[in-house]
Amino acid sequence: MTADTIDRSGDATFPEPTRAPEMTVVVDRTHPTPELDVVVPVYNEEADLETCIVRLAEHLRTRVPYSARITIADNASTDSTLAVGVELAQTMDNVRIVHLDAKGRGRALNAVWSESDATVVAYCDVDLSTDLNALMPLVAPLLSGHSDVAIGSRLSRSSRVVRGAKREFISRSYNLILRTTMGAKFSDAQCGFKAMRADVARAVLPYVADTGWFFDTELLVLAERIGLRIAEVPVDWIDDPNSKVDIVKTATEDLKGCWRVGRALAQGELPVAELRRSLGRNRFDDPQVTGVPRGMVGQLVRFAVIGVISTVAYAVLYLMLHSLIGAQAANFTALLITAVFNTAANRAFTFGIKGRDGAARHHMQGIAVFVFGWALTAGSLWALHAFAPDAGKHIELLVLIVANLVATLTRFVALRWVFRSAHPTTELESAATA
Repeated sequence: MTADTIDRSGDATFPEPTRAPEMTVVVDRTHPTPELDVVVPVYNEEADLETCIVRLAEHLRTRVPYSARITIADNASTDSTLAVGVELAQTMDNVRIVHLDAKGRGRALNAVWSESDATVVAYCDVDLSTDLNALMPLVAPLLSGHSDVAIGSRLSRSSRVVRGAKREFISRSYNLILRTTMGAKFSDAQCGFKAMRADVARAVLPYVADTGWFFDTELLVLAERIGLRIAEVPVDWIDDPNSKVDIVKTATEDLKGCWRVGRALAQGELPVAELRRSLGRNRFDDPQVTGVPRGMVGQLVRFAVIGVISTVAYAVLYLMLHSLIGAQAANFTALLITAVFNTAANRAFTFGIKGRDGAARHHMQGIAVFVFGWALTAGSLWALHAFAPDAGKHIELLVLIVANLVATLTRFVALRWVFRSAHPTTELESAATA
C-alpha cells in the first residue's frame, strides 16, 4: 500500500501528500532489494563517520542473518564528510552514500526511506550511542510481519543508560508532555534508533512534515493514531559528550512541532481515518477469521459488554418505575433511557466513532432501532398478561429480558448498518470536537 493508493474520495479539505525530499545517489555498489536498509544520517561528521560505518558493517556481517545495506545520508555537510563517505562506499560492498543539498535529519530519513527498495528501513545515529546488540530485536518484529514500527527506548525499566541528569530530565519531561497533551503511548520519541516496514513508510511519510529532530515524534504520533503496531525495544545507551545537538533549540522546536501536529489532528487536517482503514491495526480489531468481516469479533465483544451493562441498568430502572407508572410505561421509559446511552456507548466504543459529526443522525437511527425493540418487548409483555394475568413484576422482568436478548441480535446488525460509513478517529480528535 502506498500513499497514492489511499482512498481520498470526498476528502478535498486534506492537503495533498508531499513528495519525498530530493536526494542524489553518489555511490551505490550494493546489491538491490536487501531485507534491511540501515540509514546513518550525517552532517559534518568527518571525524566519526569511518569508525561508525566500519563497526556497523562488521555487526551486520556477523550478528544479523539478513541481507543488509548501509546508506550514508549526507545532508549538506560543509566539511569532508561526503568525501569520507564516498571512499567508504567505494571500498565496502554493503555501503552506499547519498547526498541531500539541505540540512535536517528528518529530511534525510524521509528521502532515503521513501525511495528504499528494502523490506525494512532503519536508522541509527553516527555516534552509535545505542548498543548495536539491540538491532536484531529492533528489526525482527518487522521482518516477521508482527509489527509495523520499532523504536529503541532508553526509558524502559530494563534499559541501561549512562547520561547526565540534565539530558535525563529533559528527555523524561518531553515524553511526559507527549503523553499528557497528545495521548502518546510510546515511551521514548527521540532515541536515535528506529525501524519501519518500508511499505508502511512509503504510505505514511508523505504526511510527515518535519525535516529536523521532531521528525521522529511526528512519525510516531501519526503511526499510533492510525493504528500501526509499534514495538519498543529496551536499549543500552551511552551519552556522547561531543554531541552537536543544541538541547534548548531542539526542545523549543519539538514543542512547536507538538503544537502544529496536535492542531492538525484536532482540526482534521490529516487523513487519519483513511490511513487507519488502509494500514492500521486497530487496538480493538480481531485477527482475520475466514468468513467473518474484519473487526466483527472485537465489535461483538464490546457490544456484549455494553449490552450487559445496559441490561442491568434497564432492570434497575424497570423495577424502580414499575410500582409508579405500571409495567408497560416502565418498560417503555427504561428501554428509552438505556437505548440512548446504549447508542452513544456503542458509537464510541464498539464502532470507534468519535466527535459530533453525524451524531444526531446516528441517535435518530438508534431511536428507530429502539422502536423495534420496544415493540418486541411490549408485545411480549402483552402476551404474558393475556396468558398469565397474575404474573408478578419479576416474572414480567424475566420475559422482558428474554425479549430484549432477541431484540439485541437485531440491534447489533442494525447498528453495524447505522455506523457502516463511519470510521474510527483518535482520542485527540474526539477531545477536540467534544
